[in-house]
Amino acid sequence: MTLDPLLIVELLALGSFTGFLAGLLGIGGSMIMVPFMIWVLAGQGVPAQWLVHAAIGTSLATICLSSLSSVRAHHKRGAVRWPIVVALTPGILVGAYLGSLIATHLNTKLLGLAFAFFLYFSAVQTLANLKPKASRQLPQAPGMVAAGGVIGVLSGLLGAGGGFVSVPFMTWCNVAIHNAVATSAALGFPIAVAGTLGYIVNGWGTPGMPAWTLGFVYLPAFIVISIASVSTAPLGAKAAHSLNVAGLKRVFAFLLLALGTHMLWRSLTR
Repeated sequence: MTLDPLLIVELLALGSFTGFLAGLLGIGGSMIMVPFMIWVLAGQGVPAQWLVHAAIGTSLATICLSSLSSVRAHHKRGAVRWPIVVALTPGILVGAYLGSLIATHLNTKLLGLAFAFFLYFSAVQTLANLKPKASRQLPQAPGMVAAGGVIGVLSGLLGAGGGFVSVPFMTWCNVAIHNAVATSAALGFPIAVAGTLGYIVNGWGTPGMPAWTLGFVYLPAFIVISIASVSTAPLGAKAAHSLNVAGLKRVFAFLLLALGTHMLWRSLTR
């Protein structure tokens, strides 16, 4: 397996940036990663009809490692609400696999349009910064399983770590933002494992995929990005506990709007 040195540098930079975001905002980083992975995988010979699928599958695979690195740093600060993780995980595991299964039956244009909509939704949600009622609490066990299922399906479908749904859900239920980000980082692991398994199983034997591809996971990109993201995720987690992230979240939201516009244009013109 040989990679262009320039491509390795680009993947390392992408992994470093998305890993930092994963630790800082608890989002898994794939909202940034997927649009760039489409460009990378096109250059590696992935057929056009499977580009978005492979980009999402590969991005989810990297979250398996970056989420562990991020949550370790958050856990050291006592910020992870583990009872919430336990309550949401059963629904997440089923939902993430189901979401990946649904995605493999959508064509690239529909999946690209869905991802563009998801980027717009996440950006608007971040900018709105809605406040919950003071009395709002997390639901009981059945409600938590159902919420986990919704988070899992959307994450498996769109290749996200789940923070775009789980962080607003938890803050809406009056979980402190730093705890919500830390807990979302912990939720990224079961989301990524179940979703990655789905993209490997459902993409197995797809004709025309390049060498070193496992289903819809391109292993060289997974390895290089993971090395970088594992290194920078703890730095993002540290920053999350020492910075006022409101300004950074606004910048992030406008970046999502730009990427969403690019994805929309690409999906409509291909």
